[in-house]
Amino acid sequence: MSLDPQARAVLEAIPTGEVDYDALPLAALRQGFDAMGAAAARPPVAEVAELRLPGRGGPVPARLYRPEIRAGLPVLAYFHGGGFVTGSLESHDPLCRSLARASGAAVLSVDYRRAPEHPHPAASDDCFDAVRAVADGLVPHADGTRIAVAGDSAGGNLAAVTALRCRDEAGPALRRQILLYPVLDRRFDTASYLENGEGYLLSRSMMQWFWRQYLANERDAGDARACPLRAASLSGLAPATVVTAEYDPLRDEGEAYAARLRAAGVPTELERQEGMIHGFVSFEGIDRGREVVAAVGATLRQALA
Repeated sequence: MSLDPQARAVLEAIPTGEVDYDALPLAALRQGFDAMGAAAARPPVAEVAELRLPGRGGPVPARLYRPEIRAGLPVLAYFHGGGFVTGSLESHDPLCRSLARASGAAVLSVDYRRAPEHPHPAASDDCFDAVRAVADGLVPHADGTRIAVAGDSAGGNLAAVTALRCRDEAGPALRRQILLYPVLDRRFDTASYLENGEGYLLSRSMMQWFWRQYLANERDAGDARACPLRAASLSGLAPATVVTAEYDPLRDEGEAYAARLRAAGVPTELERQEGMIHGFVSFEGIDRGREVVAAVGATLRQALA
């Protein structure tokens, strides 16, 4: 399918040209990413609360969105995207509000530590520790027996890794994992990287730079907590929903992960969004993003019932 007109309009509105990320101040890069979230509408929810949860690396900041004021809501732990380097509670505030409204679940947005100040496995540790805190009853008004995880891009990586760690490290039993155009391996030679590595917002050079910030050394690429597509086994994991975008360099690794999940006996829904680009769920000008949020919400309502 050709590039969706709304996706094309988003690309045309964003300045083009290669960026020397090593020369760009990290604070400026992060501020620019957060500005996209600040410009989006913020759907109303019943309550927003700032939390600090226990973690092995120190307290983990988080933000809890409740779609209604009542106790015992199921919880969706959400991990924001941003290449492990950018992204924050602010950049994904609109999306988390929308997910709370669509799913009926309390959404716990986790402010995990970012690279390069905190390389792998700091982010993964924070996300896993936050989910364990939910199960331990440390999130107010939440039902710690009904938990799902979700994330977009690098956050999709962290959601997949958290599902693996819940299986392997005696974590809580998750009801669902939602992976939105996830980063799942440190490879840059798939067909989707060759087809979409330039000109579609997320570039091959950008992903190479993000990975250099996230991994302290080359050996870490073999760690399934960094590259879940390299896990020895995917059996016994939570049922999954994997959403990919046609014009995304990450498309093929997401679809390969879905195929491996299915082969391992994990109930898995794979949805390739034709004509879409990386990050489309977060762009207000792309109607398909709202449709995906609604569909994810319906899936979560059933999984967390």
